[in-house]
Amino acid sequence: MIKLRVNGVAQRFNGDPQTPLLWYLRDALGLTGTKYGCGVGLCGACTVHQNGNAIRACITPVANLDGADITTIEGLGKDGIHVVQKAWMEHDVPQCGYCQPGQIMSAAALLASNSKPSDDDIDRSMSGNICRCGTYQRIRTAIKAAAEELA
Repeated sequence: MIKLRVNGVAQRFNGDPQTPLLWYLRDALGLTGTKYGCGVGLCGACTVHQNGNAIRACITPVANLDGADITTIEGLGKDGIHVVQKAWMEHDVPQCGYCQPGQIMSAAALLASNSKPSDDDIDRSMSGNICRCGTYQRIRTAIKAAAEELA
C-alpha cells in the first residue's frame, strides 16, 4: 500500500504501483483539473507539485510517491484563489485553457523558489509547458504580476 497526501488529504493507493499519478488523480480521486496532454512528460499539461516541486504526473508512477505531499490545481489556492490564478485572470492569459492548470502549477513552483524571476528565469522554468494558443507573453506578464503581489 502506498500512502500519500493529495491536497492535504491522506490517501492510500492499493493498485498497480506503476500506475501514473495522473490516472490515480483523475480516475480514482476525481481530480480532473490535471490534464492529459502528451503522455510522455513533454507538454506540461499534467504538472502537479510533489513536496512543492513541479513534476509531470503522466510519467510519475504512484510507486515513487510513498509519503509524498501532492498538490494539484484544485488544491493550489488553499485559502481561495492562489495569487498566480488571480494574475492569470487579471491578464486574460487563457484562450482554450487546456494547458493552463499545468502552466499555473509550474508558475507557482517557480515563484515559491524565486520571488523575483527575470525573463530568462521565467522562460527557463516554463519552457516545458506548451501553450498551443501561444499566450506566452501574457503568461510572462502574469507571472511578473504575481511576483509583485507576493513581494
